[in-house]
Amino acid sequence: MPNIERINYLAKKAREVGLTEEEKIEQQKLRREYIDSVVGNLRSSLNSTYVVDENGNKTKLSDKKKH
Repeated sequence: MPNIERINYLAKKAREVGLTEEEKIEQQKLRREYIDSVVGNLRSSLNSTYVVDENGNKTKLSDKKKH
């Protein structure tokens, strides 16, 4: 997982004094890594999630991309 403290530091610095081009690139990279990590964790959780109907039948959630 990307360094959240670094992401927050760069965000604060951007608001207060601005970022160099290198820092802007680093910030974009760290944000993308963070988003990808969150999405991956969410997918993993949803892949092990079942819906239970009123009769107690379990149905595994399907991947929308497959349909």
